[in-house]
Amino acid sequence: MKNVTRINKAVFPVAGLGTRFLPATKAAPKEMLPVVDKPLIQYAVEEAYEAGIRHMIFVTGRNKRAIEDHFDTAYELEHELEASGKKELLELVRSLTPEDMFFSFVRQPRALGLGHAVLCAAPLVNGDPFAVLLADDLMCGPDGGPSVMGQMVEQFARTPTCILAVQEVPRDHVKRYGIVAGDKVGDHLIKVNQMVEKPSPEKAPSRMGVAGRYILTPAVFDMIRSNPRGAGGEIQLTDGIARLIDTEGVHAYEYKGRRYDCGSKQGFLEATVDFALKHQEVGADFREYLKALKA
Repeated sequence: MKNVTRINKAVFPVAGLGTRFLPATKAAPKEMLPVVDKPLIQYAVEEAYEAGIRHMIFVTGRNKRAIEDHFDTAYELEHELEASGKKELLELVRSLTPEDMFFSFVRQPRALGLGHAVLCAAPLVNGDPFAVLLADDLMCGPDGGPSVMGQMVEQFARTPTCILAVQEVPRDHVKRYGIVAGDKVGDHLIKVNQMVEKPSPEKAPSRMGVAGRYILTPAVFDMIRSNPRGAGGEIQLTDGIARLIDTEGVHAYEYKGRRYDCGSKQGFLEATVDFALKHQEVGADFREYLKALKA
């Protein structure tokens, strides 16, 4: 493993169909749904960048070209903004892709699960430890503190194993998550000894659910390749990671901050309201609007 304590590559699996948001996602990627004025995928990329990651790897599918276009240079738009003297908007558009940020795109040819999507990125990861961020999960660190991925990168420097972001979930929600169990080895760190993908409440070993942030070692690729298909007939990332528990070891990190499940309508609406209230341009007026509602 090269430069084991530094994470410089992030994988974004963005090939999903987004069926829970039909018809909005019939022709537009779900990752491009905006929370106020930024698409979900941009929040995830900014989180990775803040954590010191510079190489962004997107695992895409059909009808996902808008994501690539979003992070590409828009020459015509920039020309129009510059000619119109709209310098602030011009700077905003250019800020999406800092000069030290690099992008790669690879196709997932078939929808075979998250493990398969991550495996598609293996040639670009090239033997390095890497992060995985699911744009559906909009993650916020504590006010004034590091992002969730930033916290995990710091933890990886101290504990260079696979690290999974986890949160305690209600018992009746465990069937929606990969669930981990293990021994506490620090204030926010659990040494994992068991992982189960979407168990029933009766069979769940704990209530610690894996959120949409991972730091993985390259050994996970061999585990995914040699693993049989799991729940739903898909190639499960959880199953591949679980096979590293007895070799390299796996840790779960109880992150500080909040997760919005923007793969659901409820979570997406909650994120939109909360982010709108904090927005510098519209926050104050929006707060007054909400106060005046008779809901």
